[in-house]
Amino acid sequence: MTGSATFRLAALGLLLSLPLAEPLTASAQDLDRVRRTINQLSSPALHGRGYVQGGANKAARLLAQRFAQIGLIPLAPDFRQPFPLTVNTFPGKLSLRFDGQQLRPGHDFIAEPESGGGKVSGPVALFDTLIFSNEAAGRRFLQQPLQNHVLVLRQRDAERLRTLPEVFMRHVATARARITLVPNKLTASLADYQATQPQLQVLAERWPQTAPRQIAITVEAVLAANYTTQNVIGYLRGTAQPDSFLVVTAHYDHLGRMGKRAYFPGANDNASGTAMLLELAEHFAKPENRPAYSIAFLAFGAEEAGLIGSRYFVQHPLIPLAQIRFLLNLDLEGTGQDGATVVNGRIHERAYQQLVQLNETGRYLPALAARGRSANSDHAPFSEAGVPAFFLYLRGQPTFYHDVLDRSETLPLTGFPGIYKLLLDFLRLQGASSPSK
Repeated sequence: MTGSATFRLAALGLLLSLPLAEPLTASAQDLDRVRRTINQLSSPALHGRGYVQGGANKAARLLAQRFAQIGLIPLAPDFRQPFPLTVNTFPGKLSLRFDGQQLRPGHDFIAEPESGGGKVSGPVALFDTLIFSNEAAGRRFLQQPLQNHVLVLRQRDAERLRTLPEVFMRHVATARARITLVPNKLTASLADYQATQPQLQVLAERWPQTAPRQIAITVEAVLAANYTTQNVIGYLRGTAQPDSFLVVTAHYDHLGRMGKRAYFPGANDNASGTAMLLELAEHFAKPENRPAYSIAFLAFGAEEAGLIGSRYFVQHPLIPLAQIRFLLNLDLEGTGQDGATVVNGRIHERAYQQLVQLNETGRYLPALAARGRSANSDHAPFSEAGVPAFFLYLRGQPTFYHDVLDRSETLPLTGFPGIYKLLLDFLRLQGASSPSK
């Protein structure tokens, strides 16, 4: 028998010797609560959990209330750890019109994250792709006045522009406005600065084959400096070793509103992970399920703005980082037909093999796939600080991401019950064994 096989049997034996975890079955009652959580977090009332109309702060208040109802102990006043950020927002008018046609914000076009504001009306200037291969074309472009024009270029050319001398980017910035035609889908994001011109992404299929002669753009953009948002943090005290912690994290924020009509629900990203965090807290809060080690639940703000909330926590920890035995970060937990990916699975190989064995034994998910390091969610600042951590996300359909289509009603929650049980088993195993490496 190989050493790895011996380890797997030992790990499994340890798990089977523990009291059975209360399962989250696929019953209507269990998933009804999950659905209600996701529906509430992704509803228009929370404005996309961003920085227009206080969406993120409203979501944080709701989470603090849930933490209190569950019985978590606050690690900060009213469970909230405030911190500042600077973020570009679009709270007012957002419109694009040409040839008598009005495009729909969020569906046909969006603002680039760094877009400036303004009301622009003028002729279209089409970007000449010959500048990438023809020096004379490049000189002509630099001599072309753009100050009264709306410059239109394709996404691949916008990306290639960055490879040219800086003088070309400076010239592009002299246009009254800039439109980038994207081929497949609109993908929104956030920025901590603001450009001097309105900048939009437009679906290429919504752009006319013959370029319009005149175009009208209105963008109300506000750079919110030192905007205060927060992490929401609570814990359950361990029954035997309360100074050692298991940690579950998920970001509750999303992209917010864009204009008066469009908002980004963020159901899969990441109302689903937040709902999973709350379900795990509900389980461990029951006296019969209280773990030997303390378990902390960290709902981070401003993940979409660049992992700001989790980085702030690591820099201002409310529990000693050295006392964290393992951290599980949950993001994108609304699908699951194709199984789950485990970021850092190739780093913490022993813990990953525990996950694999637990999944095979419980038949929870179709498959697990290990990845290496990636700074793509809130586990990253902890990993950089030496805390052992996994980021688990489900794979499957639909694949709506950072768009207005990521709605609660589109989530099948196929893998939600399975990954819930897998996480419970893994947390219980970590609480009963030596730290995983």
